[in-house]
Amino acid sequence: MSTQILDNPIVNLIDLNNIKKKKINIAIFGHGNVGGHLVNQIISSKEEISRRRDLELNIFAVANSKSVLFQQKGLDKNWLDEKREYGQSYDIDQVISFAKTNNLQNLILVDNTADADFVQNYSTFVENGFHLVSSNKIANTLDLNFYKELRQKLTLKKRQYLYETNVGAGLPLIDTIKLLHLSGENITRIRGVFSGSLSYIFNTFSEEDSSFSSVLKSAIDKGFTEPDPREDLCGNDVGRKLLILARELDLHNEFDDIAIQNLIPKDLRNVSKEGFLKRLKELDVPFQIKKKNQLKDSVFRYVADLHGDLSKETGALLTVNLTSVPKNSMLGALKGSDSIFEIYTESYGDNPIVIQGAGAGAAVTARGVFGDILRISDKD
Repeated sequence: MSTQILDNPIVNLIDLNNIKKKKINIAIFGHGNVGGHLVNQIISSKEEISRRRDLELNIFAVANSKSVLFQQKGLDKNWLDEKREYGQSYDIDQVISFAKTNNLQNLILVDNTADADFVQNYSTFVENGFHLVSSNKIANTLDLNFYKELRQKLTLKKRQYLYETNVGAGLPLIDTIKLLHLSGENITRIRGVFSGSLSYIFNTFSEEDSSFSSVLKSAIDKGFTEPDPREDLCGNDVGRKLLILARELDLHNEFDDIAIQNLIPKDLRNVSKEGFLKRLKELDVPFQIKKKNQLKDSVFRYVADLHGDLSKETGALLTVNLTSVPKNSMLGALKGSDSIFEIYTESYGDNPIVIQGAGAGAAVTARGVFGDILRISDKD
């Protein structure tokens, strides 16, 4: 007579508890505004992610330009104090060596810097088994040779590179454009307000009877702009975002191809930051004249526009400028510091896909970076 062994719920429970969770080992570079929020978000969410996704997130290194803190078993909520006390000077090879010496697997490099030099290390990290997640836009806006070589290396080493926060902070923009493009959809135009800081400035200036300098000062005080607001007003950041989207469509554009309207008067472009902040009122007259001369029921928006023949590698026109648009248009109805992106396609015709939401903010951007980390973790 055969003996039947019934399922033992206690044994099954023990077996489930003994299932080894996948450990993701993360090195984070840059722990200022975005990076600091990211570290804290990961630490505070670790237990919930472990329970829901069978993932163990382990930050084994956190660094800025001066020092790194190594913790094989991961950071805790006191990480910043520990880094002040135990942080050490370093080079990139030491970070890679630490991962190898401690046999760390499932490696992810997170770049929250704005450092043009640091992105030159991406290939070295990929060669040593790291996936890449970045809020730093620079790697995607360097010359096309760097752009293509990095992607060839990623393909060769079977590594991923995610950068959803490069445009639109935490909005699902780049992923949407990638999916449309890879599915064969012919994207014919991408237009929108790409800067949360400039969105706030021109939404407010258009609606209120206030001087431009007072609105700009308000944006600075609220932390919407860079410490030197000329980094926003010159338009280069918006231009980089537009270039990133163009390259997602396999267009062969360089940064110099973009026609960018610089909003800073020429005699204020080369003075010190302190000097510029003292002379903000010099912006009032030219912007008041622009406001007075625009059409009725119109508002200002600083608009990025990718158009032309996007079916050809060199057929695109990239423009970034201050534009007067009707109040009742999608761009004109924008409020606060939101960004908006209109994606026109052959299938949808004159009705664009619209993605709108918070386009700025350290916590929002950090949450978007966190999302990219989880996407790689689920696939790796």
